[in-house]
Amino acid sequence: MATFVSLVSFTDQGIRNVKDSPARFDAFRATAGKMGVTVKSVYWTVGSCDIVVTMDGPEDAVTAVLLKIGSLGNVRSHTLRAYGEDEFKRILAAMP
Repeated sequence: MATFVSLVSFTDQGIRNVKDSPARFDAFRATAGKMGVTVKSVYWTVGSCDIVVTMDGPEDAVTAVLLKIGSLGNVRSHTLRAYGEDEFKRILAAMP
């Protein structure tokens, strides 16, 4: 399973309805689970992004769930592929 970190920002629509954010996140977690994606953590933040989410799952499934949530119009996301220490060591070991 691949790990992903998503930096999420509210759209104008999302910030107008910010009090609904926890309920929207619960729906996101349920949708993600149905698509084979495990939400590992969520943090609401202040600064350049509003939410940070970590997820595990197949790349196609993570992409699909992020496209689905983005299509609802409340958030935009910037997603990074993350590697754990052991994973990164294996990558480095494979370097010629």
